[in-house]
Amino acid sequence: MGLLITRDDFSEDEFVRFSERLRDELDVLDALVSRPGFGEGPATVGAELELFLVDPAGLPLPANREVLARTVDPRFTVELDRFNLEFNARPCPLAGRPFSALVAEFEGALAEINRAARDQGGRIVPIGILPTLRREDLTAAEMTDVPRYRALGKRIRRLRGGPFHVRIHGDDPLALDTDDVAMEGAGTSFQVHLRVPPGSFSRYYNAAQIATIPALAASGNSPILIGHRLWDETRIALFRQAVDDRLDAPAAFHPPSRVSFGYGWVREGAAELFAESVRLYAPLLPVLGGEDARKTLQSGGVPELAELRLHHGTVWRWNRAVYDPAGGGHFRIEFRALPAGPTVIDMLASAAFLLGVTIGLAPEVDHLLPAYPFELARHAFYRAAQHGLDAIVPYPSDEPPSPRATPIAALCERLVPLARSGLLGAGVVEDEADRFLGVFLERVRSRQTGARWQRAALEALGARFSKEEALRRMLAHYEERAASGEPVHAWAKVLG
Repeated sequence: MGLLITRDDFSEDEFVRFSERLRDELDVLDALVSRPGFGEGPATVGAELELFLVDPAGLPLPANREVLARTVDPRFTVELDRFNLEFNARPCPLAGRPFSALVAEFEGALAEINRAARDQGGRIVPIGILPTLRREDLTAAEMTDVPRYRALGKRIRRLRGGPFHVRIHGDDPLALDTDDVAMEGAGTSFQVHLRVPPGSFSRYYNAAQIATIPALAASGNSPILIGHRLWDETRIALFRQAVDDRLDAPAAFHPPSRVSFGYGWVREGAAELFAESVRLYAPLLPVLGGEDARKTLQSGGVPELAELRLHHGTVWRWNRAVYDPAGGGHFRIEFRALPAGPTVIDMLASAAFLLGVTIGLAPEVDHLLPAYPFELARHAFYRAAQHGLDAIVPYPSDEPPSPRATPIAALCERLVPLARSGLLGAGVVEDEADRFLGVFLERVRSRQTGARWQRAALEALGARFSKEEALRRMLAHYEERAASGEPVHAWAKVLG
């Protein structure tokens, strides 16, 4: 987030001074972007993976700090709830064999963190939402006790002025209220980063928004929350509601949500998204650093812009612009919509498709945008999360009328060659692209995502066992198949 958070209470004067610093740093960022050569360099890819800790019964194990104490791997850190951990992979060049490199890194890291978890009587599960979660696991008492999470929770509750309402449709609709943000920890993600040139940022970002729609539909792995069968990717609905800081009181209009797909196509580059964060959203964590960003810029240095990065990190777009001052400074796109799991191969196959379509689509995206009203792209994103590969979404057409209703599974198949050309054009080795896109394509053709496998397994087991026992057994089958390393499209059905 840019600055270390060491306390959870702030004065009104600190909020005022922080807001002033944000406005100054927006001006500095604008000037920095115009600096010749800023952000140029080879494309790189990075990734983050959020994980669940579970006990021998498959229930959440609130011991993330204890597990971290048992490993010396600095790439792991805690997450919002005490049963969550996060792993941050090292960035690598996109050219060559990036997905194989990330597979090796993730597999080694997961083996190490599983070793540390076993010392605490637990194990690690990569899955979008842990199906054995209970309502009592999602309370303030289960949040990781560090200042940044306490501060976030306090400020969001204060802005909201009332309980959070979670309302999600599905086979078993969910309706509950909660007084804290701990529900957000019920979902874990696999996040991918792509470094892009500043001068082309708008094209890449808009292409990423479009590419995320089919990638999400084919990657669902979060169909069950607190025993309720909901969306294929329930995380998308849950996260928006679990940290919603908007007032409950009736108003003439609905302010923008802090968790969103966005509010329009980007026209002016990455700085536009940072400005949007500052202008639309109240600060949550007004921590001031010691840098004078203007002086750093004027001296020819690369400013940290720590306050701006901190604030921007509290606005959770599903695709987020990232400014990184390292190595002379650059911009990345952080793809945040994909869930954790089921296997490392599955996650990297989804990443290969998502990045390939983004890169392949970027040169022509400006031609597509007039045929794709942003509101319809946003609609398509949420339908992809809700219905997965069964979704029918609006997608732009070269011939009017546009967009047209398109079965998303057919769209995924249609876009695989574009993803391949995008990856090859970026220097990815041919057999590398073919391997990972092949896994993605087989998943689409089989119609078996992690979400669909979980639904079918629960239905089979539910005919013989109570709901709680069926969920526990389903998770055990999931872990067994995931441990085999076979991608989810090849998993055998559970027969009950």
